[in-house]
Amino acid sequence: MFVATILTDPARPRLDRVTVESLRNAWGGGHARWLDPGVAAEFDLAETPANLWSVWADLQAMGLDLAVQRAEGRKKHLLIADMDSTMIRQECIDELADEAGVGPHVAGITARAMNGELDFEAALKERVALLRGLPTATIQRVLKDRITLMPGGPELLATMKANGAYTLLVSGGFTAFTDAIAGKLGFDESRANTLLAHESKLTGEVALPILGKAAKLQALEEVTARLGITPEDAIAVGDGANDLAMLKRAGAGVALHAKPVVAAECQLRVNHGDLTALLYLQGYSRDEFAA
Repeated sequence: MFVATILTDPARPRLDRVTVESLRNAWGGGHARWLDPGVAAEFDLAETPANLWSVWADLQAMGLDLAVQRAEGRKKHLLIADMDSTMIRQECIDELADEAGVGPHVAGITARAMNGELDFEAALKERVALLRGLPTATIQRVLKDRITLMPGGPELLATMKANGAYTLLVSGGFTAFTDAIAGKLGFDESRANTLLAHESKLTGEVALPILGKAAKLQALEEVTARLGITPEDAIAVGDGANDLAMLKRAGAGVALHAKPVVAAECQLRVNHGDLTALLYLQGYSRDEFAA
């Protein structure tokens, strides 16, 4: 048995009953269940429709996301999430680079690295080198003045934790940021790279080994083994090329507002919804969200 989920941005509800019922009827689905009126609905299917991706493209033009997945085991026991442009709206290294006066240059490298055009480790070293001499106090200022949470993050964390899930923040960014974001959102654990400093200034180096694509996959496998579950019991979310191995290994890998090279390889793509989409994809209704 499969489940089709249609959803949109909760800030701009635009999902109507006609759209849901028309698709349900065309695909011979079961009774439509509204998870959040105007925002998310689902119905059961006997199989994955042959025209799934053409319908997906049509709905994208309407500002709607569509996913079809197996019904069994949808509610996951582990959330493993990327941070930059996923749990927060920004790329932390780009914000630091802007403070250092090299923002546009570093942002260009970041964009290429996240789209898989550059080796992640080499690109990270190159960008960090440009931060040499930046006062470490800048990090706290950036956190305070420039970093904002992605909508839906607090509801996602609170609801999954209320239902017994373990939560892991794993980032190719830096511990100075992940520690703060993990604490603010309530993640059980976080992993990231460490910026090196001397006499209250960044040295332009990052501690080795660098946490990248392989390390994110390793984190997924290590934590699921420690919890006595499997990667199939995890839902992962990310947007960049260094998230792809993790997304493809998890039972549910969600490409959230992802780079084209990432979205193309993921079955679960959210381009319009926010982080609460991960709850709707697991079958949670709005009235089941934790505060």
